[in-house]
Amino acid sequence: MDLASLVRTIPDYPKPGILFRDITTLIQDGGGFRQVAERLADRYRSRGLDKVAGIEARGLIFGATVAADLGIGFVPVRKPGKLPHETIAERYALEYGTDSLEVHRDAIRPGERVLLVDDLLATGGTAVAASKLVRRLGGVLDEFAVVIELTGLPGRERLDEADVPMFALLQMSDS
Repeated sequence: MDLASLVRTIPDYPKPGILFRDITTLIQDGGGFRQVAERLADRYRSRGLDKVAGIEARGLIFGATVAADLGIGFVPVRKPGKLPHETIAERYALEYGTDSLEVHRDAIRPGERVLLVDDLLATGGTAVAASKLVRRLGGVLDEFAVVIELTGLPGRERLDEADVPMFALLQMSDS
């Protein structure tokens, strides 16, 4: 199955000049969604992982399916104010301003092996921030996995600089 053909491209969203890669069409296709989940889970089946952490919003979808398939715990990495218990936060730079991610303080124990999952890698700010959260809690970051890596953007380079290994199921141009 050509998974890339299931990803809808929306021009000029959220602003002019941006080609938005919409994965809702991929997850609406049962076979495509299942193939993504299986391919990701198969890659990590023998890695001895303890947890999968998924980044809000669409990384929660893919991360939870991989964790369930592997039979291990799932950790939501959320925007501020979305988690009900004590959290730690990590700020990161956006094109214009800053944002933050949070995780429950007790979600990852020291030494646990963690897979970090998101739907898309663009500039890498969110991924680097989430990887810092995993490491601050004492987790051992196995890898950062994405469904789509947008080539031509600095995401992979930023992850390399932060010593975050990564895997992309699909690569698509940012233009």
